[in-house]
Amino acid sequence: MAVPMLELAPQNAAIKAKVLEGLSGLIDRSSFILGENVKGLEAEISAYAGAAHAVAMSSGTDAQLAALMALGIGHGDEVIVPSFTFFATAGVVSRLGAKPVFIDLDPATFNATGALVEAAITPRTKAIMPVHLFGQLADMPGIMAVAKKHDLPVIEDACQSLGAKGWGKSAGQFGDMTAYSFYPTKNLGAFGDAGMTAIRDDAAMAARVRRIRVHGMEPVYMHHEVGMNGRMDEFQALVLRAKLPMLDGWHEGRRKHAAWYLERMKGLTAGEAVLPQEVVPNGRHIYNQFTIRVKGGKRDALQAHLKERGIGSAIYYPICLHEQPCFKDLGYKAGQLPESELAAKEVLSLPVYPEMTEAMREEVAAAILGFFGKN
Repeated sequence: MAVPMLELAPQNAAIKAKVLEGLSGLIDRSSFILGENVKGLEAEISAYAGAAHAVAMSSGTDAQLAALMALGIGHGDEVIVPSFTFFATAGVVSRLGAKPVFIDLDPATFNATGALVEAAITPRTKAIMPVHLFGQLADMPGIMAVAKKHDLPVIEDACQSLGAKGWGKSAGQFGDMTAYSFYPTKNLGAFGDAGMTAIRDDAAMAARVRRIRVHGMEPVYMHHEVGMNGRMDEFQALVLRAKLPMLDGWHEGRRKHAAWYLERMKGLTAGEAVLPQEVVPNGRHIYNQFTIRVKGGKRDALQAHLKERGIGSAIYYPICLHEQPCFKDLGYKAGQLPESELAAKEVLSLPVYPEMTEAMREEVAAAILGFFGKN
């Protein structure tokens, strides 16, 4: 049985009629940018995430970039970011002429900790940007304590983690601002690129992000700063509003599959593969990815084994950011962030999308157990 890494068609079929109906009205109104659906989505995401303000953006990357711009990050500044994550987290820092300062990870969660952040702070540090990787929160109490100690703003990168929870809060309720992505493969995905910058409680900061989104303009044709074209279009907002009421159900579908995997593959030893761990107190891991660590240098062989059987998988991420050619001038050396480098050699993400059947799950688990000579 073929099992794709991700199949979006069943999810999109569930909202097709509602989207087509909304599209007809959108065409009739012919208001395509920053219209009523964008405003409605901003209010709905703000309520869902527990933030006072939300500003719809053209992508998760632009959501990060606008937050940094609103903080005035620029040349000579340093921003602390993880090395083991998607490129955009560091790319937006570099784009503003600032320096990404890469930190290692907690191997239990793939995320940053307060201690790792503390060790990277210098007099030039101007912001901290932890990532909630794969759907589980970073050590936000620890990170926020460090931020408070040094009077530094925190931007949560929750591009994979809208709806993730921990310590009695949701992603977006810790830092000053939070970036979300609605790339189609996210748990809440648009029909193209889209994102959101949430602002926890600062109305003036929210107003600045809104102004930055439209070339720094307020009112029309009065430009207070050089902003960006970061607007979300009405169609993407329409799609996301149709999907949002289903999001918690999709989260729980992923969590159900994850729990099943954990039980089915519990016979794997620590020398064979390490399964994901939910370690955040009062947490909800939303499993944007179900990522295992394959030991003994066998990750690529296991992936090939799965591919031969028609089973999809993916490596997020094969190269750490501090090892990327574009950051060579920062002077990082091999071995400097050992946990991140080891993760890049071991991680393998498995299908976990909510519409999977029990037979599909069994196909994945049986293939992995078979690779290690188990059943």
